[in-house]
Amino acid sequence: MSLMKNSDVNTGMKVLAAVVLIFCITGCSSAYYAVQEKFGKEKRHILTDNVEDVQDSQIKAQEEFKDALTKIKELYAFDGGELEKFYDKLKDSYEDCDSRARQIEERIGDVKKVAKDLFAEWETEIAQISDSKLKNSSKDSLRDAKTRYRKLEEAMDSSTRQMAPVLTKLKDYVLYLKHNLNAKAVGSLGGEVVSIEKDVTRLIADMNISIKEAESFIKNF
Repeated sequence: MSLMKNSDVNTGMKVLAAVVLIFCITGCSSAYYAVQEKFGKEKRHILTDNVEDVQDSQIKAQEEFKDALTKIKELYAFDGGELEKFYDKLKDSYEDCDSRARQIEERIGDVKKVAKDLFAEWETEIAQISDSKLKNSSKDSLRDAKTRYRKLEEAMDSSTRQMAPVLTKLKDYVLYLKHNLNAKAVGSLGGEVVSIEKDVTRLIADMNISIKEAESFIKNF
């Protein structure tokens, strides 16, 4: 019997990997929901929990972006001392903001996934209702839930989009200072301080809208 060629082995491994990936995408979600249901948590409960997670991350992000802005102002007002220590604090603040932004994006992704699965399940179950009055009532409830969710999703996405330009400016500021740690360089960034402050203020306002939409969604869902 001839030995299998390396190319055949590689092809087989790729097919196996693809099968495993498909199972993880389709099967893992089902298994996760099944486990949660055993603990009395339906998709509706999972969704509201995930929305609360996003809300919690956004509240923390507001403070972290405010802290980064404070560090920039302190650095700009630098009047003697160890400039590198000011820079290190600002760098740490930027990294906190960047990490929190990634967490928010991941958690919003979780919200969208569960919402999609919940609404799909809801529609499937409506089709199984034989009583026309009950079916129409359930359709109305689904329509209202989708409307509330779309409003929440728009608010979350809007606040997320605002994070990117703020993070870009903070990163630029940090890298520039890394390369030019002197009072003259700090003074040249005066205009950037005003620009970043405006962006952070706008971001916090957008996050407030998203946080309030989350409160409303959780309360009425």
